[in-house]
Amino acid sequence: MNIKADPLAGKTEAELRAQLADFYHLVSYLGWTELIFNHISVRVPGAEHAYLVNPFGLHYDEVTPENLIKVGTDGRKIEDSPHNANPAGFALHGVIHEHRPDVGCVAHTHTTPISAITMKGFDIDHDSFYGAQLFGRVGYHTFEGITLYDEERARMLASLGDKHVLVLKNHGVAVCEADIPLTFFLLWTVQRAAEIQCAAAGIPGPNTILPEEVKRKCAADAQALKENAGFATLLFDAMVRKMKMDRAGS
Repeated sequence: MNIKADPLAGKTEAELRAQLADFYHLVSYLGWTELIFNHISVRVPGAEHAYLVNPFGLHYDEVTPENLIKVGTDGRKIEDSPHNANPAGFALHGVIHEHRPDVGCVAHTHTTPISAITMKGFDIDHDSFYGAQLFGRVGYHTFEGITLYDEERARMLASLGDKHVLVLKNHGVAVCEADIPLTFFLLWTVQRAAEIQCAAAGIPGPNTILPEEVKRKCAADAQALKENAGFATLLFDAMVRKMKMDRAGS
């Protein structure tokens, strides 16, 4: 794993707040929300491992840069806010932000395709275009109930290891990357892989299986592209513009 000491170095808290609010709005725009539940978090640069997360009780569309709350890895508020955070997010988000210095952003969803795959007990299939990009990047964690308890933190961290996708069996998925645009792109890739996997399962006949060397090459190429091009930021910004144009016209 190529660990950078601070992948968000150079970003101000104000910039991260604006970008994180856009991420919440994009997840709502794409239909990936779960009422007022689930979380997207971004670490605030600095030594205290603080991170920004949504106020509990607000829909993702109601999240603004100003009402995002700042908490420590124990889930306690660091700054005054009239809002509280959902305690179900502290164990998962807190432990990743505390122990993965290469990670700046964590997103957790329960979309239907992802949750359906995890309920059936399937791994993410790596034989599609999108699934192949995830080869070697996925960890799996056995369902222990709602992620409320400190005692599960170490087990979730061990299940994730040095990977960037954690499939929570019978539950959903958490993805993490260096910054917000890369995390959005990874979440979109996982979502597309799950959608195609579910659709393919409904078509009679066997899947075409990719050789392992092809999967490895595809994953390596995706990683190299991520590291050497600003495409994730271009993609994120383009989707934010489209969302805002569509909402302005409605």
